[in-house]
Amino acid sequence: MAVHHPATIVPTKLELLQAWVPHQTWTGNADTSVLTKLGSYRFDDPDGQVGMETHLLATADGQVLQVPLTYRGAPRAGADDSLITTMTHTTLGDRWIYDACHDPVYVSALVATIVTGGREADLYAATERGLVLEPTTTHVRGSGSSGGVPALTAPAVTHEGTTTTIDAGVRITLPRVVDAAATPGAGPTLSGTWPGQEVPCAVASVVVP
Repeated sequence: MAVHHPATIVPTKLELLQAWVPHQTWTGNADTSVLTKLGSYRFDDPDGQVGMETHLLATADGQVLQVPLTYRGAPRAGADDSLITTMTHTTLGDRWIYDACHDPVYVSALVATIVTGGREADLYAATERGLVLEPTTTHVRGSGSSGGVPALTAPAVTHEGTTTTIDAGVRITLPRVVDAAATPGAGPTLSGTWPGQEVPCAVASVVVP
């Protein structure tokens, strides 16, 4: 379960994405001069400490970028290279925003979702009346059926073209420019839908040794 706290955020998520994404090599030839949000999906941190959200952005030339972020209430030790920015949140205080591909909490959640056949976290709004379930327009589902998650190691991230590979005891492939026609493969895959993408397409895959 993810909780959305009404607040003023500086910079906003879209502002930080618009500032950071155009400088990343994995955007390929996409025209990142204008980025608009199509949707996003979240995973749960079992310890309730790290926010995880993958943003789906439309580019000026109609391509779709996939950008996972983690939100932390304190700096992650030894992770300065993957720190994107800090954010002021009027409810939660200062937040440190990271490229999630380097964050072991996100990597563990992504692998678990894929291999166990999980899905995105439900999103609730914190209100004076308590938590209220928010409607979601972006959905993901893992294709696996395993009851267990393989042991993982510290993630090592590489980029080749518009694909990010995360080696963490398993090999995760994450297309950063999403191919709308990419159907889920035979192996463990995460597929997704969002506004404008009603047919599920592959957004991540895992190879387990």
